[in-house]
Amino acid sequence: MALDITGKIFTVMPEQTGQGQNGPWVKQQFVIETGDRFPKKVCFIAWNDKAEILSRLKQGDEVKVSFDLESREYNGRWYTDAKVWKMDVTNQSGTPAAPKETAPSYSADEAPPAGDDLPF
Repeated sequence: MALDITGKIFTVMPEQTGQGQNGPWVKQQFVIETGDRFPKKVCFIAWNDKAEILSRLKQGDEVKVSFDLESREYNGRWYTDAKVWKMDVTNQSGTPAAPKETAPSYSADEAPPAGDDLPF
């Protein structure tokens, strides 16, 4: 089950590392806050190369996260993880998006405002 969500980085937890049968691994959890009418906070887990992306992000950066949900049972209790498989930075707070400049528009029966003395 693949899902997408967009939000701003709320917090990034400390990186965890370890050694497994297939070599070293890196895991990092982070929380984003959605921009909905009623904002929600969602915690994700990023593994290995996805965790490296988090080192370049800070609180307030906007990201689009593609993730899978996975649940497992342990001692009669169920635990659910939202595992990131793709993450795109849509806007970093340190580099705000440049405002788009638009030319003023006039309807066909409306003249441009007075004082517009361009020769063409």
